[in-house]
Amino acid sequence: MTVLDHSRRNTWAPRLQRRHEIVTTGGMQGVLDIGTTLRACGYPVREFAVEVLDGVPYSSVTCIVSLTADECDTFADRLGAVPAVVSVEPC
Repeated sequence: MTVLDHSRRNTWAPRLQRRHEIVTTGGMQGVLDIGTTLRACGYPVREFAVEVLDGVPYSSVTCIVSLTADECDTFADRLGAVPAVVSVEPC
């Protein structure tokens, strides 16, 4: 017996671990907005470190995110759409 399935198949794409530094405003709320965006986009996050200092206008998030080649191209644009994000830079 042969079964033919013409449904579309998802192709496998390798994921690379990419470290990014994200600078944000808004203190802890800005950092939480970044975490919410990463989760909503479905990016697997391997590491998430935050530096928030009282009296300093900018906070820093350093994270390692597992991305495919296509996702690498759009990662900075997607996070840059968050109003509190000042910059997204690969480390």
